[in-house]
This record gives sequence, structure tokens and C-alpha cells, in this order.
Amino acid sequence: MFGPERTDDRPRETAGLATTLIHHPYQPPATFEAVPVGVYKASTVLFPNVAAMRARRWQDKSGYTYGLHGTPTTFTLEERIAALEGGRYCVLAPSGLAAIALVDLALLRAGDEVLLPDNAYGPNKALAAHELAQWGIGHRIYDPMDPADLAAAITPRTRLVWLEAAGSVTLEFPDLPALVAVVQQANRGRQRPIVTALDDTWGAGVALRPFELGVDVAMQALTKYPSGGADVLMGAVVTRDEALHHTLLMTHMRLGLGVGANDAEAVLRGLPSLPLRYRAQDAAARELASWMQRQPWVARVFHPALPGSPGHEAWRRNANGAAALFSVVFDPAVSPERVDAFCDALRCFRLGYSWAGPMSLCMPYDVPQMRVRPWPYPPRLVRFAVGLEEVEDLRADLAQALQTIEPH
Repeated sequence: MFGPERTDDRPRETAGLATTLIHHPYQPPATFEAVPVGVYKASTVLFPNVAAMRARRWQDKSGYTYGLHGTPTTFTLEERIAALEGGRYCVLAPSGLAAIALVDLALLRAGDEVLLPDNAYGPNKALAAHELAQWGIGHRIYDPMDPADLAAAITPRTRLVWLEAAGSVTLEFPDLPALVAVVQQANRGRQRPIVTALDDTWGAGVALRPFELGVDVAMQALTKYPSGGADVLMGAVVTRDEALHHTLLMTHMRLGLGVGANDAEAVLRGLPSLPLRYRAQDAAARELASWMQRQPWVARVFHPALPGSPGHEAWRRNANGAAALFSVVFDPAVSPERVDAFCDALRCFRLGYSWAGPMSLCMPYDVPQMRVRPWPYPPRLVRFAVGLEEVEDLRADLAQALQTIEPH
């Protein structure tokens, strides 16, 4: 007989066929090493006896109790994402927005207040304005480019401050250490200190080292760079502080947040190429952003690595990369209809949300509708997400589409 011997002494033929197929005694040998991580799919996890069941702990990854609380696949992904962000602990969520909601729900209670930058990811602000408000949690919007404005927004009710670098859609780059220092100053003498949480989706653990900048929580939409395939929705929350992680983990458990094994597999497969993809898309985006800056009817290009882009100096001091994104504002003489026609004329850049996948994308935005503070530029902005196509093909695509932009 090949492989491990049967461990029972009951003749197989005494059991019914279905029972035999479900309870078959064969166990494959445990020593199977390969490059990919094994994909474990399970809701039920089996225990050899009651004592083992009562002794197992999933909270510290020393054992398995139920599929929702972790499998070898998800535990492995959590450990690798924690390493990517420079943290110690990680929990996974079904999307980036679910990861944001987890932070809010774990750390805020009725009567508390959360502060958000005016250029934060839109659904983060919408969550605060609707669900959090309904639960008695207030929110304030601050100018991320002015640490003094953040300091003025902090009140005794403030419990959580969200940071974002670069800003969603408009890509201003804040002085993160200065913003963190404001919060640290406000925390002196507080019994419940304010927690700082950075949306590091843009930095992806490559361009920024969140915990070296002083933040408490690093959240990332694994949908973007870690996946890289435009085919997965997932988020992660990383910390270094054990007590903070425990608070997040228990809320995560009570909310029943889980991710599918095949999605975890896809992100694990994408991680080894993440630094290569990040650098390649970063280089291509810089080249195209610089080229767009020189084109007629382009009033402004937002990209942290471009001199003159808001927050460029802060980016130079604190970042080591610039992702795949740049945004363009056209001359005020260009009508919104012409901007839309430009987007429709693109062929390599397809219209679609999200970014960091293999295909280049564009999306027009009406920025004043997204902001609380005045927007000092023409309202219609186009954000570009550079994929993995040849740069010359992307530049040619932009050039032919720009022919539609000249006002008639």
C-alpha cells in the first residue's frame, strides 16, 4: 500500500458509500513544499477531542477554530501584509472601505468625533456623514495641507484622525510628520488618546513607511497594488500596538468580516511582483505627467513628484515613490463637455474606477462637489491611472484624444 496506512481497523465495506467518501481515513503526507501558498477553504474546522477544542486560540494564530477566524492561507497573507507595511499585526477585510469601517467601528463610540482630510477617499467621508452620524458619532473636515487647521479642529471629543497621502483624486501630498505631531501634542494628558490612521493605499507599503512616520494604524485597499490584477476586492488594517490590534481584532470577529480563500490566494500571488509593478507604473506615470504638463490647454497637473504640485516638498522628504496616478485640470476655456469628449476619445486609457491593475484607466471628477473647502482650480478634473502598457502607446493615446479638447 502506498502512502500512510489506514488508521482505523474497521473494514471499509461495512460503511455506506456516502459515509465512506466523507470519512475516508486516508491522510496525505504533510511535507509538501511549493512556491505558492496552499489554498484552504473551510467553514468547519475539526478538533481531535474536546480538550483540544477548548485549548485552541485563533487570536494569536496558534490554532484554528472556525474558517471565519483564519486558515493557513489567510494567516499567511496577514503576516505578509504586516511585513509589507512594517507592522506587527494585520486583519483582513472584504474591501478597502470595509477596512476603513472596521477602524471606525472599533475605535469610535457615541459622543466621539473623527477628523477627516478634505481630500480623503469619498466613501470614507460619506460613511462619517451618514452611518456614523446616525450612531451619534460626529465628524469634522480639516485641510490636510495646513497642520494648524488640524490643530484647530481637534476637540475633547476627537478620538480618531484619518490621514491620506497622497490625497484621493487630487493627489496633494501632506506633511505627514507635522500632522502626526499635532495629534501627539493634543494627546498629552488625555485618558483616551487620539488614534491616527493612514490610508496607505497609494503608498502600498513601498513609497511610505507608515509607522516610521508615527501613525498608529495603516489601512490599505489590497484591491489595488497588492492584488495588481483588477480582479479582487480586499482590505487590510495593520498595527504595531498589541492592545490596539486586539481591539480591532475583536470588532472584526463580532462583525463577521471574512475574505474568500481564492481571493487571498490571488493577493498572495500578486505580492512578490508588487515592488516591480509599483516602480514600473511610477516611472511611466512620471513621464506621462511631465509630458501632459507641456500640452496646450492643460492648466495644471497634479503629481507629487512634479515640482510645483501641492505638497511636492513634503513628498520629497517623506516618500520613496509616487504610484501610478496623476490628475489633470484643463484650461477654464475648455468646457466640461469637451473634457468628457476627451475621456471618450481615449482608447488605451479606459473609463473605470479603481487603479493599479494592468490596464490604464481615466475618470473625470467634479471636484467642488467632493470638497467642503473651496477648490481654487477649474472644477472638472481627470485622474489617470497608468497601467502596464508601453509608455509610447499611452502617450500616443493621450495625444490623439487631446485633439478633441480645443474649444470650438
